[in-house]
Amino acid sequence: MNVSDLVTYLEQVAPLALAESWDNVGLLLGDAGAPVTKIMTCLTLTPDVAKEAIEKQVSLVITHHPILFQAVKKLTSTTSEGAMILALARAGVAVYSAHTAFDSAWDGINQKLISKLGVLSSQPLKELVVDPKLASDGHFDEAFTRPVGIGRYGSLSKPTTLRALIEALQREFPGVTLGYVGDEQKVVKTIGVGCGSAAQFMDLEEVDVFITGEARFHDCLKARTKGIGLILLGHYASERFAMEQLADSIQEQFHSQGITAWGSVVEEDPLRFVRG
Repeated sequence: MNVSDLVTYLEQVAPLALAESWDNVGLLLGDAGAPVTKIMTCLTLTPDVAKEAIEKQVSLVITHHPILFQAVKKLTSTTSEGAMILALARAGVAVYSAHTAFDSAWDGINQKLISKLGVLSSQPLKELVVDPKLASDGHFDEAFTRPVGIGRYGSLSKPTTLRALIEALQREFPGVTLGYVGDEQKVVKTIGVGCGSAAQFMDLEEVDVFITGEARFHDCLKARTKGIGLILLGHYASERFAMEQLADSIQEQFHSQGITAWGSVVEEDPLRFVRG
């Protein structure tokens, strides 16, 4: 297999036409014709994660957050990002990102997140209207047979409370420090989710609780004023799990073709918390 074969697979999982217009997605570094044997996924490609990829002779890194997110006029070793990208290029490591396309895909991060919570069925908070002509590879039909769009919302199989929902999330994300807004005894029947930093979408639909990674202070105040429960998982926790699942899926799909895939073992949440 080569890089282009994996690109085809990844564009089936998360068609790039679903990405936001401001995003930078697809194959961002590397030779599409290069052979692939080892694949590593991560949330963010930082120098320590890049070092892991190079030392383990990875062929392709699939990162959620894109490298070269903004246009650059120089690529030199005088910046940490430049040095990292040059080192990856010298080692022949290709880099791919689907980012917001993976967020919004029918089985993308937001769908995976809401599926952890006992929701009967879910819909996008904001459906995407995508021109099929934007998909040039013929692998976009699946995206039109199921809901695609920003975030997800749905009804629980049975009502719960904000406190019980927090405890359920603690079981799903062990070791994660959660933040929340609202009365712990608030009855919860409907839930909305938006991975990463998505509090701006919490009132696109009427939900009892909205779950995201992080939120601005004023969004927290807004949630309290509107009576919406708000749970903050942390940006890292709300997305990294899906990149691990993606590695597992690739391993299962392509192991017979000599592919080994795993989630970065050195990547970790940069935030630490101290209790007073």
